[in-house]
Amino acid sequence: MEKSVTILDAIKEKFECGEVDIRTYSPLTLAYIGDAIYDLVIRTVVVERANRSAKNLHKTVIRYVNARTQAQMIEALEDELSEEETAVYHRGRNAKAYTTAKNASVAEYRMATGLEALFGYLYMNGETDRLLTLVRLALEKMDIML
Repeated sequence: MEKSVTILDAIKEKFECGEVDIRTYSPLTLAYIGDAIYDLVIRTVVVERANRSAKNLHKTVIRYVNARTQAQMIEALEDELSEEETAVYHRGRNAKAYTTAKNASVAEYRMATGLEALFGYLYMNGETDRLLTLVRLALEKMDIML
């Protein structure tokens, strides 16, 4: 039986990336990649559910990929996180960001940054299944499944 290769594994191999201790990444770096991974997950699910116009796809995606929704997601997940995941979230939430969201409060933006840092941490640590489980669980708890 062949070993399943993640996109992270494939990227590291094709681009000859070395191993880096995940704990050395800044929380904002983790949030940066976490934002992209979360966006990819939501876009993938939306596209898989229906072949629609790009405009319609975008309208659906932005309901999920925004600071306000992400803040609600972390609130729904707080009791589900391990001690380590909670620590990563807090590091991301408390990091000094130099930007703010257009349509969210500072508190919501910081919570969203923490969630993105957690997603980035899980992705970079190769814990894709846990990342996907948390996204699904949050959406289910919020009763807004795609």
